[in-house]
Amino acid sequence: MWLYLVALVGLWKLLRLFRERQVVSHLQDKYVFITGCDSGFGNLLARQLDRRGMRVLAACLTEEGAEQLRSKTSDRLETVILDVTKTESIVAATQWVQERVGSRGLWGLVNNAGICIFAVNEWLKKQDFASVLDVNLLGLIDVTLNMLPLVRKARGRVVNISSSMGRVSLIGGGYSISKYGVEAFSDSLRRELSYFGVKVAIIEPGGFKTNVSNIGRLSQGLEKLWYKATSEAKEIYDKNFLNSYVKAMKSLGETCSEDLSVATDCMEHALTSCHPRTRYSAGWDAKLFYLPLSYLPTFLVDALVYWMAPKPEKAL
Repeated sequence: MWLYLVALVGLWKLLRLFRERQVVSHLQDKYVFITGCDSGFGNLLARQLDRRGMRVLAACLTEEGAEQLRSKTSDRLETVILDVTKTESIVAATQWVQERVGSRGLWGLVNNAGICIFAVNEWLKKQDFASVLDVNLLGLIDVTLNMLPLVRKARGRVVNISSSMGRVSLIGGGYSISKYGVEAFSDSLRRELSYFGVKVAIIEPGGFKTNVSNIGRLSQGLEKLWYKATSEAKEIYDKNFLNSYVKAMKSLGETCSEDLSVATDCMEHALTSCHPRTRYSAGWDAKLFYLPLSYLPTFLVDALVYWMAPKPEKAL
């Protein structure tokens, strides 16, 4: 009985491997639009796809970031300045893309642009949450809605960069909230676009060292947020707690991987495979910690976080 089961699982694995190794034809004729290409995942993916011969349309927030990217790539790659929080900027970028892709349409849309704020919720104000949602969720939605007609024309792909934190929220702030939203939007979009031959993939990276997740910058931001908190919040979560919280964040940062290609390889596969996955867990921490954790009963996850996280002395 067990032998048959092992053989069946092995056969399924081989079939899946065979399907996933099938590559879309004529990649050199396909256009891919990527947001957030100044640094991190977006920058590396743009260079990676350019080396593969695809026609990359890279959106950067700054001209400096665009110039640095162009200096490291071929003449095929083109850049545009884009602020995903401004609809007029998105509309202009969409027109720019339309002029380049013409009747072929846009094969790939990669929503990568993002920012990060981690903190105790009580230290934050509504605007602190809104600033993250504007980029990570509402900006992603706005870009997608504007680009969809071009993607549908090519029967292409939408690749949304979520996070392992979009499965299980371990830290306060707007980041996990925004990534939960990306998951929900992507699921509904995938079902709607399946009728038109468009595939939607979600990338859920674990911990990687990027500008967005720069622990030194996040630690400084934590201190600023703490000083801006209400007097009552600072009394409950005192300076000792702040120091412990910053120390915990730095320890978490030390576990992050510097090999961003683990995540960008997933993005490339989602764009170039004939049979892309619905979800990609990028990184061993995503596969072996965050993903299993998301399936555990809530009381076990709560107990684990309670045991691991720093605690305010006044609550003890």
